[in-house]
Amino acid sequence: MNAPPAPTDHVVPDGFDPVPPPLTPPVPSPRPTPAEAARTLLAQTRTAALASLSEDGTPWASLVMFGLLDDGTPALLVSTLAEHGRNLVRDPRASLMVAAPQASPDPLASGRVTLSGRVERPTGAREGEAHAACLAAMASAKVFAEFGDVSLWTLEVERVRWVGGYGTMGSASADDYRTAQPDPTASSAAHAVQHLNEDHADALLLMAQQLGGYPDASRAQCTSIDRHGIDLAVFTPRGVAPIRVGYAEPATAADGLRAATVELTRRAREAAAG
Repeated sequence: MNAPPAPTDHVVPDGFDPVPPPLTPPVPSPRPTPAEAARTLLAQTRTAALASLSEDGTPWASLVMFGLLDDGTPALLVSTLAEHGRNLVRDPRASLMVAAPQASPDPLASGRVTLSGRVERPTGAREGEAHAACLAAMASAKVFAEFGDVSLWTLEVERVRWVGGYGTMGSASADDYRTAQPDPTASSAAHAVQHLNEDHADALLLMAQQLGGYPDASRAQCTSIDRHGIDLAVFTPRGVAPIRVGYAEPATAADGLRAATVELTRRAREAAAG
């Protein structure tokens, strides 16, 4: 039986309230590429669901820890006492699903990445790098790496799918993933979001009104922030809309979000002054 074609969009039920469109043209706002977003997410966590193929061909999912090589390649220490370890020896096809640390009551509103490819046993300098990556990621790696049933593997990525939450997603090639760099501001992002919402609600509202295309906004809440800009939930009499407001230049260091946001506020105030 052939699978039905993938739909291009949701089939919206009758009576569903759509997202209110902007009333004025928003300022063009860059955002991270799917490859950059994927590399950033993987740099923030060390646990994943590993999908392998059992002997009869059925999929098998397992919780694993992983390290990361400099090019974003995941490294795994796997025991053949575990079914997924035996699966990888027999069939190298595998994928990892890595979820962002949960930041809201709805985990599907947070980011996740699926990497698929084939596992290999690294050799030479790559073996040393993979071993060091596992030691840095897993407290137990130094002990278990010496066990006779444990092997070191790398997942050679062939396909990348990033989902940033509802309605936000994209794919990346293996080459784009390997050459992308994690966001250097990611370690400061959670604090920056909290600070903006608690202390600068007026500035966020001005950004939404003057730069985001929603002059009828009554409130704006920062939902995420990265080196390229800010994501906002904008509240209007017509409903709630997600928008993006970008920086004039990307932030290049962990402490660069403050200066970039101050500059964004200045642009919004200048636009309001006419």
